[in-house]
Amino acid sequence: MKHGTPELTDFEPFVDPLRIRRDVEFLAAEPRSRRRAPHAMQRAEAYVRHQLTSAGWQVERQPFDLRWKIGSTDRHGHRALALKPRLHRRLQGANLIASQAAAPTMGTVLIGAHLDSVDGSPGADDNASGVSVVLETARLLARLPIAPPVALALFDMEELGLIGARHAARELNGSGRIAGMICLESVGYFTDAPGSQQLPTGFSAAFPRASAAAKANGLRGDFTLVVHRRSSAAAAALWRHAAAATSIHLGRSDHAPFWNRRVPALMLTDTANFRNPHYHRPTDLPGTLDFQRLAAIAAATAATAVSWAAG
Repeated sequence: MKHGTPELTDFEPFVDPLRIRRDVEFLAAEPRSRRRAPHAMQRAEAYVRHQLTSAGWQVERQPFDLRWKIGSTDRHGHRALALKPRLHRRLQGANLIASQAAAPTMGTVLIGAHLDSVDGSPGADDNASGVSVVLETARLLARLPIAPPVALALFDMEELGLIGARHAARELNGSGRIAGMICLESVGYFTDAPGSQQLPTGFSAAFPRASAAAKANGLRGDFTLVVHRRSSAAAAALWRHAAAATSIHLGRSDHAPFWNRRVPALMLTDTANFRNPHYHRPTDLPGTLDFQRLAAIAAATAATAVSWAAG
């Protein structure tokens, strides 16, 4: 522990891949959606609340009732749902916000992931993997003798166009309480097969160094991508440093509404449809994920959040 701030080595011995697997298996037992699979969504929400309260976190359910919102469709069969805009007449959902204090305070770092899946997919990678990392991070942070200024968020209706995150960004940052945000979006699928990693159109021109590194590695899907802007470059460096120190090398989402409100934010992802052949399909199952790497991501995320919050 450096100058009183916990480091990765304070968390890594306590992270549990089997516990993360149990979380994913429970959440990804079936598709979950507020509109298309409401009972499964309620089941998932109750599970997350229980896990967080059992770890000592205070959980607030923040419902929302929104009218005439532009979003996307979560209809079965669409792999590029963000390209299918839709005007939603009315959306009723709820985010879960957790903290170890009564409520998020000034300078809080928010760690978030979306709880819903698309129609017809159990969503193990997208996004039970991200939720499981949030839960494991919560357990790790609860071990600290002094609670850091970190809050947790489980967003509703991400698959309908970031609806829950957009609402949370407006509500939580209304008084400038959120200093930074870490979004976990599809973080559990890895493969060492050459050529398994695709690059988005224009990626090589926009990010030549990252593209060259991916190609030099044989386009293997064996890394975690850290997406950030200049305002969160220091936090991205913190996460990469923590991930590099783990015993397992770690080589479009809910962060965007926070970016739009000028909150520094990171998105951690396995790149989803650019790597995972099960993306938005019925085959997005727990058995396709790498739980050792998910454990490493949880430890690195806990260390990054505490360091970022400490300034």
